[in-house]
Amino acid sequence: MNAPGSHKLPSVLVIDDEVRSQEALRRTLEEDFTVHCASGADEGRDILQREMLAGGVQIVLCDQRMPGTTGVRFLQEVRERWPDVVRIILSGYTDAEDIITGVNEAGIWQYLLKPWQPEQMLLTLKRAAEVWRLQQDNQRLSLELRTAPPVLRRRVESKYDKARHAFGLAGLVRAKDSPLNEVCALVERIAPFDLSVMVTGESGTGKEMVARAIHYESGRAGKAFVTENCGAVPDTLLEAELFGHKRGAFTGAVEDRVGLFQLADGGTLFLDEIGETSPAFQVKLLRVLQEGEFRPLGSSRSVTVDVRVIAATNRDLEEEVRAGRFREDLYYRLATIAIHVPPLRARPMDIPLLAQRLLDASCRALGKAVDGFTGEALACIAAYRWPGNVRELHNEILRMVALADGPKLGADLLTARVLRTPVGDTQAEELAWLAGLSGGLKERMDQLERQVLKEAMIRHRWNKSKAARDLGLSRVGLRSKLVRYGLEQQ
Repeated sequence: MNAPGSHKLPSVLVIDDEVRSQEALRRTLEEDFTVHCASGADEGRDILQREMLAGGVQIVLCDQRMPGTTGVRFLQEVRERWPDVVRIILSGYTDAEDIITGVNEAGIWQYLLKPWQPEQMLLTLKRAAEVWRLQQDNQRLSLELRTAPPVLRRRVESKYDKARHAFGLAGLVRAKDSPLNEVCALVERIAPFDLSVMVTGESGTGKEMVARAIHYESGRAGKAFVTENCGAVPDTLLEAELFGHKRGAFTGAVEDRVGLFQLADGGTLFLDEIGETSPAFQVKLLRVLQEGEFRPLGSSRSVTVDVRVIAATNRDLEEEVRAGRFREDLYYRLATIAIHVPPLRARPMDIPLLAQRLLDASCRALGKAVDGFTGEALACIAAYRWPGNVRELHNEILRMVALADGPKLGADLLTARVLRTPVGDTQAEELAWLAGLSGGLKERMDQLERQVLKEAMIRHRWNKSKAARDLGLSRVGLRSKLVRYGLEQQ
């Protein structure tokens, strides 16, 4: 127990089915944290429900392998129910797919590998506590900004600007001549007004980042920003997620649950992939938007909320309206303001800046130190068209960091599809590239051969023996071709 007058220690929940590991973590952390331990997901869930009523848990440190589920799946649930909690995975495995899934779907802040060192573990948890504190400061400062007397407002604004930097317009990475600048200018103009916004663009372009920027540049910045992917949840569950339910409302409803609309009261609700919802659900959503109230499933009382709704889709909703698959009245209700986010291939000048920002985030998430990219790797990254947009670029860099064993990320760590640029991301673009080759058949075949040789050499880290075996050539024959095409010096 803390001494009278002392600051309350930050609280961490450790979930690990190995008792020795629990005790080792407790001994490492107990001087600086209030430590709760659980042996599995069910026990961890019970502790969270109890402690959230008594002051809260700031950090969850969860083992990836445990009976009945995985750490990533459990932390996905934590993200949905207690989004402010900082989530950390501890694992003895280095599966790149697990890492990517954890960072993207469970919003994991850090991915730590076993065996861990006590000093590094303590430092990581202290940083996690600081991240949680900054999140709370952001909300508190926003409230102070709206209520502070004019004399104090400038002091509050300077602190608030720092907290807002990571989430507002400053968080949208872009070059001086980027097409994204037009998007940011529009966001800045419409953010202060409580209008519904429809954000459109291809999957992975950063529509949620734009929605967050609108929220954090608005007067609602001190309240919650709540997200829901409508395309990932069946209609029957989506209604319960958004509106909440009472115990016994349907099979599996073993307790009362507050809906996302209620959690977002006073703030912003972001509905991603809104075009995936059914007409039946669209009717219910329209009523909430029109009247500002809803009735949780199984309840006889209506709940009134004040929520700004921002929706997003990668579909052409006007075409969906014409086809009768999306309600016209709901479309116009949601799209008071429409913002289109350009794909990454339309803003190649942003790629080097984005790559560095994503590298920094990936290093923090995986607990690895990498200085940057080699010139060769960055050239390949800049040349690729990124059909999956920023999400694909993020996953590629996460994979590179996970596999890296040196201070810089080399081109050999890139996947084959990125190395094989400048071929396009669709058959039409590939044919256009081939058609654009100059000269006769021999000259065109030479250009293709040079591209194949370069890709093989990069993939094998310029090891001639390995590349020769891969291409079915002798080492002498490969060297001759490298000299011929000017690749020997590289």
